[in-house]
Order: sequence, then C-alpha cells, then structure tokens
Amino acid sequence: MTELLTAAQMRAIEQAAIESGEVTGLELMERAGAGVVEAIFEEWPELAKTDHRAVVLCGPGNNGGDGFVVARLLHEWGWEVEVFLYGDEGKLPPDAKVNCARWREMGEVASLDNIVSAFTECCLFIDALFGTGLTRPLPNAVSAIWNEWMRLRVELDIKSVSIDLPSGVCSDSGKEIGNFSFASELVVSFHRHKIAHFIHSGGFIDSTLTKDIGLEYWQEHWRNNGQLVRVINLRNDGDLPDLVKVDEHKYESGHAYILSGPPSKTGAARLAARGALRIGAGVVTVACPPDALAEHAAQLNAIMLTPVADAQALTAVLDDERINAICVGPAFGLDQDRAEVLAAVLTAKRATVLDADSLTLISQNSELLDHLHAKCVLTPHAGEFARLFPDIAEKLAAPSTKGPAYSKVDATREAAKRAGCVVLFKGVDTVIAGPDGRCAINSAHYERAAPWLATAGSGDVLAGFITGLLARGFTPMQAAETGAWLHVECALKFGPGLIAEDIAEQLPQVFRDLGL
Repeated sequence: MTELLTAAQMRAIEQAAIESGEVTGLELMERAGAGVVEAIFEEWPELAKTDHRAVVLCGPGNNGGDGFVVARLLHEWGWEVEVFLYGDEGKLPPDAKVNCARWREMGEVASLDNIVSAFTECCLFIDALFGTGLTRPLPNAVSAIWNEWMRLRVELDIKSVSIDLPSGVCSDSGKEIGNFSFASELVVSFHRHKIAHFIHSGGFIDSTLTKDIGLEYWQEHWRNNGQLVRVINLRNDGDLPDLVKVDEHKYESGHAYILSGPPSKTGAARLAARGALRIGAGVVTVACPPDALAEHAAQLNAIMLTPVADAQALTAVLDDERINAICVGPAFGLDQDRAEVLAAVLTAKRATVLDADSLTLISQNSELLDHLHAKCVLTPHAGEFARLFPDIAEKLAAPSTKGPAYSKVDATREAAKRAGCVVLFKGVDTVIAGPDGRCAINSAHYERAAPWLATAGSGDVLAGFITGLLARGFTPMQAAETGAWLHVECALKFGPGLIAEDIAEQLPQVFRDLGL
C-alpha cells in the first residue's frame, strides 16, 4: 500500500524534521524545486535537450518559494524564464523571501498585468500559486488569469506543471474550493502523495509524480491508529495477499453462496458466481427461487445450483456451516419477501456482501440496518450511497467554500462507522473504509484508468470477487481491497471493448503476472 497524507500531516512531518535539526526549511525548499525540475525532464525528456521558455506564477506562501527555486534552476539550465508574483513581496514567508531575492539576481518579478501575453510565448507554465495549504477560494484577482490560461493551454498546447496541487484544489478532498481551479498535465508532490491526487481529481490532474526531499521523519502513530489513507497497489513488495491455493479439499477454500433473483433477472447472480469461482472459492452455489431453476441450469456447469423459496428455506440451508460467505443483491428483487430473505441472511452472521438491490432494500427497511454486522461489506455506487446515508451524501455534495473540504474519504469512513462494517464506495476513486477508521483508495486514475469498466454487470462481478475472497478466509477489509484492485487489473488486461462476462476470465492471466 502507498500511504497518503493530509495537508496537516505533511506540515507536521516537515515541522518535526526542521525542529529536530535534520534539515532547514530553506533546504527543503531547494530540494522541492530541484524535484520539480527533475520531474519536468522525466515527463518531457525533449525539454532537457535544449533551452525553452517558461512562465512561473508564484503565490504568497512557500509554494511560491518553491516556484522561485524552479525558475532559478531552469534559468541556470539555459531557459528563458518569466516570473510573476501574486501578493506582496515584502510579506513573503522567510524562506520564500530568500529565494525571491536569489531569483532577482537573475531576472525580474513581473506584474500580473503582463502574464497573459507571456503565456502566448512560452512552452511551459508552472503553477506555484497555492499548494496543499489552501483553505479558501482563489482570489478574484486570479480569475481573469485563470480564464485566459484555460483557453490558451488548449489553443497553444502549452505544457503545464503544478507544485503540490493545481491551485484551487483542496489537498484533502480533491474538490475545488470555490468556483474554479487550475488544471495541470503534471503535478509534482513531495515525500508522499496527498489524498487529492487520487480522489475527485478528474479534470484537474493528468499525471502525478512524488519526489523525495529527504524527510526521514515519520509519525508512526498515524499508521497505528488508522488515520492514514492508503492507495491499493498489490504489486508493491509486501502488499500481495496470500492468493495462492495449496493442495486442499474444495471446502477448505470456502463455499460461496450467491442469492439470485426471479426468472428473467438471473444473469447478475451468475456473473457474481463466476467471479467468486474464478477468484478461488472452493465451491460456489447459486440459490434461486424454484421457478428460476431452469433458467440457471441451462447456463451453469462448475457452479452448483439449489432452489431456495423463502426466508424459512434459506435459514434451513444455512445450517450447513460450510457456507461461509454469502452475496445478496445483484438483480435480487425488491419485493417484501426479498426483504425477509435478506433479514435471514443477516441474522446468520456469515461473511456477507451486500450489493445492488440489497442496498435498496436496506434503505427502504430501516430495521435491516440494525441487522448489519462486522462481517458485512456494503458496495454502493453513488446513488445507492445517497439512499443509504442521505445526510452524509448531502454533506459530500455540498459546495466547498473552505478547506479542508468534506471528502469521499470522510463520507465513507463516517458511513462505515455508522453501519458497523466495511463500506466500499464505488467510483473511479473507489474508497474502502472499515468501522475502525482504516481507509484505502482503489484508484483507476492515470495509468490505471479503465473507463470501459462502466458497463452493465461490472459491479456484479466485483461483488462476486469479494464474496469469493471472503469464502477463502480473507477479512472483510482485505477482501474488499483485494477484490477492487483485481477488478481494475482484469479490465486493464482485457482493454477496450470489455463487457462484464470478460472480467473474471482475465483473472488467470492477472494471477500469472503476479507470479502466483
């Protein structure tokens, strides 16, 4: 897992390092500026081969100080650099003021009135206006610059870099604070990525790099008390869970039980069942209303099939303790008898994935909320989340007028604590939280973008993946994290043209690629 930081956590780490004598603020600023230049040349190697022209917009804080360092280093590389400052030079923080003075030995600090004409002559714009510490909307004085920049960046194909974050974006939520923000092809951050780099960042950031600035100090208590948010990356050393199957009896790999809906609505359950089987559950059974048996039987082979007429029948079936994971929801139905079956599932206290129709049933039958338990995993998309947790969703959707703004991370954590179980809030930035505050993001941004996952039945397969992992003995949090990550990996393996039936069929190759 890659650990992410809030703005406050990053400030605390920097301050502790400075107070320890490990490094000075001026040294950190120099390293940050050097990291930005290094990142620019990594992203666009052609820019390192000869001189070019850059515009640097510096802000009134230390982000602006980083910008002055970048300007100086590019100038020393042979570039023509124009620097603009928003704010009073005399009120810059001490370290930023030193670097402003160092820049002035090389060039001018120009008036903002001339920045638009400078845009038309540059090949690179560096946004060093506001970084992680922004807590208010961008000032109106910047609005005209923003309007021209957003027009010219496309018209003239100007490359763009933001230091820490595009100015106007909240570091902790990825939301715009106010009505507008800059957008960048490349964002360069330091020490660790910030939460905003992986949630709600669509349209603001195309690519992100993190540069080491020599901060050895790390506050272990954040990791130990669950405050840190992580980005799931099972390719990292030590992150890959035990997905290998050894010589076992099939029931030692678990029995996943997938509840189906009525005739003509059975495909979703089969998609989930196939996902559970492919991910390694030893036995998978589809349990359906008796009148749906023929429909399922025509299409199932390795997956077992059994009739379950009602809640009473299900309760009897669950006397078999080998059934250790249940999936309920995909095209399950919304009639009252379905709510009774769902209540029986929850009463059994088995590891349970609640998806699709089951989430709607819970939102319509408040007494079902009381039946949720620690072995459940809820998998809502945005609409289902709003039905389940309307007050939380309202806070999340509210305009952000100050920072740190209420984020998808905050919302998912609050929902998980209220439900008393793991909540997987779907999206490009799928957020997974446990009731104890642990939180992870399964990002489908940047090189992991998989827009073709937005296809009917994709979520049913994900529910099956998680159910299969629960059957294999994974904890709810681990099953949700692993299932979500593998879901995206399967989509990337197949590529464009993906339909839901293709997803689980990519798992064998994904497992081979992981060395399993």
